[in-house]
Amino acid sequence: MGATHVRAYAKAPGCRLVAVCDGDPERLSGRAPSIGNLDPVGESTLFDPAAVSTTLDPEAMLRDDRVDLVSICTPTDTHVELAIRALEAGKHVLVEKPVAISSREVERLCAHATPEAPMCVPAMCMRWWPGWDVLAGLVRSGEYGRVLSARFERVGAPPAWSGFYADPGRSGDALFDLHIHDVDMIHRCFGAPRRVRSYGRPRHVVTMYECDGVDGVVQGEGGWLTDPEAPFRMRYRVEFEGALAEFDLDASPAMSLLVNGRQRRPVLSEMTGWEAQASAVVRAVGAGDREGLPTLGEALAVTRTIEAEAESLATSREVEVTRVG
Repeated sequence: MGATHVRAYAKAPGCRLVAVCDGDPERLSGRAPSIGNLDPVGESTLFDPAAVSTTLDPEAMLRDDRVDLVSICTPTDTHVELAIRALEAGKHVLVEKPVAISSREVERLCAHATPEAPMCVPAMCMRWWPGWDVLAGLVRSGEYGRVLSARFERVGAPPAWSGFYADPGRSGDALFDLHIHDVDMIHRCFGAPRRVRSYGRPRHVVTMYECDGVDGVVQGEGGWLTDPEAPFRMRYRVEFEGALAEFDLDASPAMSLLVNGRQRRPVLSEMTGWEAQASAVVRAVGAGDREGLPTLGEALAVTRTIEAEAESLATSREVEVTRVG
């Protein structure tokens, strides 16, 4: 994800990469492979190490006066501590998802990120993803009436690029690493669910959500499949009173809207969610305006919903979601 953020910042107006910190000296060469569910395959040049400061020590980077914004793309169990250190150094922070795999840890970071302090933004890139941003707008506008049902799906092969993911005590399994994107979208569209009922296991979960304003089913499926070559699938189907919205990453166009028997093709951004996210955060740093960015309070609410899902998996019961605030 560090490489993904660097590529995204390269397309953000007004942004210049000045420093990179990594615990692996080989990754300070400026070259990195493209890996992940949505990245193109292959190696590329990320930056020129002759023009960008590189270090193994995060404190050295945080002392650099040229640094205004820090992306934290390290293993999940280091996110909170590194984010706190960056905020205390006066740096704005974009912290990769999940912020943490426990609400207690997210709360600890919330205590250090006040409106007066540098901003700390959880990286919820699906909020900007072409077709997903459109969906949230349609739900909120009410243009096609109430939502009658919604289904989100995100499954694929387990991550093979790091052994970190094999330790659920550190990664939170697919429940936190993958499924979190759809949980965040459910929150964004419908607010925090009241109750959840989950089936399966943390590696592959199917959850039913009880959401205010939706009389029918809201369902999310997320997981790592057994086969290491299993293709990645990212889809949704949302039924409104007056339309049917569908997204399939493998379709062309990816999003379609069926209204009164006629297909409509919403105009989608050509930027990836990562690129749009980077540009939005860079603009916010420059303008001092956090409006429209994801908040740590929202990340905390999503974390509590996933914790409720984990409890439901463990108990085979419906679980009430602890609300934030």
